[in-house]
Amino acid sequence: MYDGLDMGRVPRHVAIIMDGNGRWANARGMHRTQGHAAGEPALFDVIDGALEIGVKWLTAYTFSTENWSRDQYEVDYLMHFNVDLLQRRRDELHAKGIRIHFIGERNDPRVPDELRERMRDAEQLTEANDQMHMVFAFNYGGRTEIAGAARRLAEDAVAGRIDPSDVDLEAVASRMYLPNMPDPDLVIRTSGELRTSNYLLWEAAYSEYVFTPVLWPDFDRHTLFECIVEYQSRERRFGGAIDAAEPARDPAREANTDIG
Repeated sequence: MYDGLDMGRVPRHVAIIMDGNGRWANARGMHRTQGHAAGEPALFDVIDGALEIGVKWLTAYTFSTENWSRDQYEVDYLMHFNVDLLQRRRDELHAKGIRIHFIGERNDPRVPDELRERMRDAEQLTEANDQMHMVFAFNYGGRTEIAGAARRLAEDAVAGRIDPSDVDLEAVASRMYLPNMPDPDLVIRTSGELRTSNYLLWEAAYSEYVFTPVLWPDFDRHTLFECIVEYQSRERRFGGAIDAAEPARDPAREANTDIG
C-alpha cells in the first residue's frame, strides 16, 4: 500500500479528467490516436487501484460535448475505440463486481448505434454489482446536464407534476443524469492544465481538486494514491467548519442511495 495513505479516509467518489493523451503522443512522434490507446491501460490500472483501497465510485471523463469539434479522424477513432473497449473489457469489469454507468447525451444522433447498444448491454449486465461503481462520462458536458435538468423541471411544471414554488436543490439534483451518484469528494485533472472543462459542474460544487502534471498515459494507481494523500491533507469545510475526516453531506443526493 502507498506510504502515507490513510485507509480510514479514502474518498468515496473520485472523478478524473483524463488529459494529455495527445501531448503524450506528440512528444513521441505518434498520432494523437495512439495517445488515446496508451491511456487505456492507465485507466484500468487506476480502476484496480481504486478497488484495492475501497473507492466506491470512480468517474472518468471519456468524451466531452466539445470534443466533436476535433479532427474528424480522431472523433471517428474515439467512437470505434469506445465500442471496442466495451466489447473487450466489459466482462472483465463485471467479473470484478463493478457496476457500469454512463452519463451524457447518448441519444445524440452523432453517437453510433453500435456504441449505444454496447453501453446499454454493459449497464444491464452489471446492474447487480456493488463492489464499485464505474461511471463513464461520454458525450458529457456539465452545462448540458444542468440545462437538461432545467428542461425536465419545466416540462414537469407545465404538466402539473411539480409546483414551481417547490423547485429546490433536491428537485434539480433528482433530474440530473444519475441522481443516485454521490457528489465527488475529489476531482483529479492530469497534464498540468488548471481548468474544470465543463466537468460535473453541479456535482463538484464542493469537491477538492488536485491538479497533477502527469500526462494521462503515464498516470497509474500510485499517482492516484499520491493525489488522494494530498486530498487527505486538506480540511474540507463546505462553507463552514467541518472536520477534515467528515465526508460531504448532500441531502439531495442522500435521499436515494440504494445503489451503493
